[in-house]
Amino acid sequence: MVLEMAASVASRGVSSEPAPDLFTSEAEALEQVRSILALPEADAQVYRQSLSGLATHYERLMRETRRLIGRSDRAEREMNALNAQLQTLARQLEYRATHDALTGVLNRGAIIDMTAHALLSTGAVLIVLDIDHFKHVNDEFGHPAGDAVIQGIVACLRRIVGDDGAIGRVAGQLDEGLRMAEAIRQAIADHVFGHPVNRTITASFGVSANPQGTGFDTAYGLADSALYHAKRAGRNRVEVAEEGE
Repeated sequence: MVLEMAASVASRGVSSEPAPDLFTSEAEALEQVRSILALPEADAQVYRQSLSGLATHYERLMRETRRLIGRSDRAEREMNALNAQLQTLARQLEYRATHDALTGVLNRGAIIDMTAHALLSTGAVLIVLDIDHFKHVNDEFGHPAGDAVIQGIVACLRRIVGDDGAIGRVAGQLDEGLRMAEAIRQAIADHVFGHPVNRTITASFGVSANPQGTGFDTAYGLADSALYHAKRAGRNRVEVAEEGE
């Protein structure tokens, strides 16, 4: 019974009748004028009445045309505004999909994709850093203070890297990469983090030089191994991956 009632409602909702013609009265008036013009004899009064009726319908037609044009213009403006909103939303979604919410730097997936492309096309120097004793900061001062430390370190990175490099939360010649890593290490060591930390924080670095065609996992593994050596050697230092390591 329920299915039959639903089918009945659906069938009543779909009409096979054609849409009404907005200009039916104008079409009828035009046919009337044509019939008068076809008369072999008609006095002036008949022509005047016919012309008056035609003018009335023409005025209505003009009003309807202006209304439709206005509605079309509004619809076009609304469509343009909607398209602009959709483009803005698409850009926001793309940004959120590729950037870290805390720092605004590239997230893990995005930095891996970018690095993998650079490795395959030209080769790259990969710099990996780890904040020294960061767990102690979180344990002693809480995660909000830890987040502030991460943001402060990213600010140091931005000052050194600028627009020439990509920063990701997870360059060319090895000498250049080492100089950049050392500059970043020094900038972090010189930065005094505010309340409640109120002290300096250091970071350790691993650097790997990778020729064209190197896979990301290989390049990252080499840099990560060098980072491990930096940690074992006392932290707050830069180590480069040895060939064949």
